[in-house]
Amino acid sequence: METIKISPSLLSADWLNLGGELDNLASWGADMVHCDVIDGIFAPNITFGMPMIKSLKKASKLPLDVHLMITKPERYIDEFIRAGSDILSFHPESSECPHEVLAKIKGAGIKAGIAINPDVSVSVAEEFLDEIDFILLMGVFPGFGGQKFIPAVMDKIDECKKLTVGRDIYIELDGGVTIDNIAQMKRRGLDAAVAGNAVFAASDPALAVKLLKA
Repeated sequence: METIKISPSLLSADWLNLGGELDNLASWGADMVHCDVIDGIFAPNITFGMPMIKSLKKASKLPLDVHLMITKPERYIDEFIRAGSDILSFHPESSECPHEVLAKIKGAGIKAGIAINPDVSVSVAEEFLDEIDFILLMGVFPGFGGQKFIPAVMDKIDECKKLTVGRDIYIELDGGVTIDNIAQMKRRGLDAAVAGNAVFAASDPALAVKLLKA
């Protein structure tokens, strides 16, 4: 089996030392840097926006895995592209024109994905299969780090794998990922996992990344 890719979420990082945290992630063996953009409307909590992505891009040695949890992402998609996002996902139900948003992302040569909340059916991805590079499953309801994984989402990995068979689409999961449950996720076919507290709150973050990947 291939090693699963790990995308640590900056939501759980030390925000007073983000430059140092970016260097740490590269040295720890992370594959991507997960950036949770929340507007306080689509999901509770307010995090950061385009200026932060632009600054992170200048300092990061790893691709920026940007997850937009915002209403009407079409209003800002051009700016997030220009800011330096390498991978971009959003929730299609939050947009009035999701196909146009995906077209802009793909047109910029950026990996495009749709995110699916725990209470949203995987079937919503069917109409976007020709336009996406990945599906981002939410293992918790978006807003805050440190939440416990919702077990019912495990079956959604199977559903996504069946839905995408024969297509070059990878499956990523965000929320509640731990060293204890990631092995089962990988057996189900998960390709990438977002880990926040599992990495940044670990006594040995480098070992945590290694264990998550292995």
